[in-house]
Amino acid sequence: MASTTDTAAKSQDVEKVNAGPLTSSQGTTTVADVVVQKIAGLATREIPGVHDLGGGAARAFSALRERIPGATASAGQGVSVEVGEKQAAVDLQIVVEYGVSIADVARSIRRNVISAVEGMTGLEVVEVNINVGDLHLPSDDEEDASGDSGRVQ
Repeated sequence: MASTTDTAAKSQDVEKVNAGPLTSSQGTTTVADVVVQKIAGLATREIPGVHDLGGGAARAFSALRERIPGATASAGQGVSVEVGEKQAAVDLQIVVEYGVSIADVARSIRRNVISAVEGMTGLEVVEVNINVGDLHLPSDDEEDASGDSGRVQ
């Protein structure tokens, strides 16, 4: 028959196994939502075929911000996250380049985001939801470069 000391020791071992990589006998590490948001945003931008992140209003605001000296674009634009003690869920809103396979881009994004978030934070990523909100056309770059927004004068 097991003694109460053995039972208590086994209970502590189970708690340590279930505690996850962010908890140890020396303390607990918490990861802020904004950290996971930035990691996921940067990992998404690394994928070929992703033109931008965010909806139309967020992209317009970002374009204005880029014109202000010293201002930088937000790495977390178009990314929302839910972060718990051991797990995280990521929602992305993206703009893809015309001509790419959206299914392939989405698969690559999921793989890269999960790898980056889990590798850097130790959190388990339970889902990466992707909303393709727009399509970037090559003609959009030509209009931006010429300064002509398509207005008739």
